[in-house]
Amino acid sequence: MKKILLTMIVTFTLLRSYADEGMWLPLLLGEQVYADMQKKGLKLTPQQLYDINKASLKDAIIIFGNGCTGEIVSSKGLIFTNHHCGYGAIASASTVDHNYLRDGFYAKNHNEEIRTALTVQFLLRITDVTKEVNDSLGTLMGKARADKQTAVLAAINKRLSAADQSIECRISPLFKGNQFLAFIYQRYRDIRLVGTPQESVGKFGGDTDNWEWPRHTGDFSVFRVYTSKDGKPAEFSAENIPLKPKYFLPVSIRGLKDGDFAMTWGYPGSTNRYETSLGVKLSTDINNPTLVKLRDMRLKYMFTEMQKDPAIKLKLASSYASIANYWKFYDGETKQLLKYDVFGQKQKVEADFIKWSNGKEDYSAVFPEWEKTYDAWRPYAKHRVYMLEGIYGSPLLAFASSLIQLEAALLKANATKQDVTTALNAATEARKNFLAEHNAVSDEKIVASALMMYYAVVPKEQHPISFFEGVKASFGDLKDEATWKKYAASVFANTMILNDAKWNAFAANPDGLKLQEDPAFAIGSAFTKNWNVKFLPRFTEFTVKNNDLGRLYLKGIMEMNPAKAKKMYPDATFTMRVSYGNVKSYVPKDAVKYDFVTTSKGLLEKYKAGDYEFDLPSKQIELLKKKDFGQYVDKSRNDLVIGFITTNDITGGNSGSPVINANGELIGLAFDGNYEALSHKLAFDKDLNRTICVDIRYVLWCIDKLGGADNLIKELKLVK
Repeated sequence: MKKILLTMIVTFTLLRSYADEGMWLPLLLGEQVYADMQKKGLKLTPQQLYDINKASLKDAIIIFGNGCTGEIVSSKGLIFTNHHCGYGAIASASTVDHNYLRDGFYAKNHNEEIRTALTVQFLLRITDVTKEVNDSLGTLMGKARADKQTAVLAAINKRLSAADQSIECRISPLFKGNQFLAFIYQRYRDIRLVGTPQESVGKFGGDTDNWEWPRHTGDFSVFRVYTSKDGKPAEFSAENIPLKPKYFLPVSIRGLKDGDFAMTWGYPGSTNRYETSLGVKLSTDINNPTLVKLRDMRLKYMFTEMQKDPAIKLKLASSYASIANYWKFYDGETKQLLKYDVFGQKQKVEADFIKWSNGKEDYSAVFPEWEKTYDAWRPYAKHRVYMLEGIYGSPLLAFASSLIQLEAALLKANATKQDVTTALNAATEARKNFLAEHNAVSDEKIVASALMMYYAVVPKEQHPISFFEGVKASFGDLKDEATWKKYAASVFANTMILNDAKWNAFAANPDGLKLQEDPAFAIGSAFTKNWNVKFLPRFTEFTVKNNDLGRLYLKGIMEMNPAKAKKMYPDATFTMRVSYGNVKSYVPKDAVKYDFVTTSKGLLEKYKAGDYEFDLPSKQIELLKKKDFGQYVDKSRNDLVIGFITTNDITGGNSGSPVINANGELIGLAFDGNYEALSHKLAFDKDLNRTICVDIRYVLWCIDKLGGADNLIKELKLVK
């Protein structure tokens, strides 16, 4: 295997202060980190963990869908992942009459497995391209560097990808652009739904328990990868066969103890732990509170409608779950950042850097420039969140804004008939998809509230010219909620986007002026063009400068303090990582200690018949009360363990990640973090950070005892 940037291996993979912090690239573990894993209890060799030439543990870990992790658990391509990762596919496969989301589903044979639109990706290899990229970039800075880097990475990605799109290369900049690694993946496109518990099991606890421990959620779902008859990636076909994987994980039902070794493999999405105090303050003062406020409004209106009708709940379920998840996350992140004064901690590090950098040409101007950069952007930061979470938080306005491309084709002076037809057909298809998931009642309320909130909060000099004056002239006082309700009602009643007859008439005779007269398009167009013309360039400039300064700062930090550099690891970039630590209880506050597992006893204590978040299937209640745990019982407790916690370091993207014991056996699925440590994207808490996992024995019990799918259990390699 090609050596990968030897100096950086030495710099970035030596022992850290705390073994539970760090999202490590498996091929760059280094001798001392691997030795520390052994001290914690690991029994596997480095080659068993990661080998480019032979089957190894890494070959069982997949990118599932567009933002989760999954693992291969049988010789027939069976996948375990989280329920919330499969949620969209389960909802799409469901109808009111066959509601798999509500009732659960298990295929008893391959013919019953359900086609999905999902794909999965296996990591084939990693190639270092740092020198090639840096040689191309030279001493460029600012927009010139950003544009050149984009072009260089695109060219390398194209060169290392396959023409048939089964092999894909994606270069990941690490350490804020100080290192570049090319990750080569193979994508499989025939993925089928095999099993899912009832939503009351898979989402037990709902938003109330989200990001909380103790937890009793059966957050799992089961899928399968199919290939062509010759074992290659292929589009869906009835002739396809289950994947024969290079490697799959054995499944342990032996149980676990407090202090047991545990490691998590997967694809953590993003962290920014080398963020400055300037960035932390922007998050706590503006970005996070604004996002939480706007999402709170959207969720309120969606939830009201979802409670009224199972069909509406099914339609909005996936979107609601996604919005709710990070509504609570960013609320918790802000509280933890403030509670532990992360801003002050960052300032101390920065003060040392500023003192060290004095007189050094490459670094002395970093923080003076950074402060100017933030000062220039801060007045517009709230506006950006209102666009993303307010204006585009309305499905109607988000779709209406996308029609700007159609408007451009219609108004283009030399546009051909084919140009217009292509743009119109694309818009019509997008409208069809939009309407399939749209709930007008909740969205109308979102539009009214989002516009009223924008008017009240975003500085008036940043408003779209004449928009609010026009609303006031026709509908009344802009501070009156009734005005916005009337306005939103008028928009929804008159837009052709929600009226098939009007849309079809427009499509038969497309006209740019007619589109501009549409009330929904008028809103989307006004706000989007106002943002794109006046403020997006400012955000782009802020981002480019922030990236340049971040790269120089991190490079300087490593030069300033080599000892500190030895304990550094790259931020998460949705690339394969391994974190390790222990199964471990914790003390979140005075006089409170949380055990490392939850059991069916606690599940039954939380159960509330008919409750939206805490209901359970009647069959499950019956089985648990009879203590019908089968081979999945925890003998030390004479109970069924539901979940457990570890000190592993994870973030979004790790959902569905396998939690693996010292022998390389699957013991659970990671699905959440704990509320006390929600600052983890910006600052890891070595004392309170915990990963919440569903115990694999509960997963198997649900499949076998509750779901009656012992055919799936027979596929697995159980370790007793």
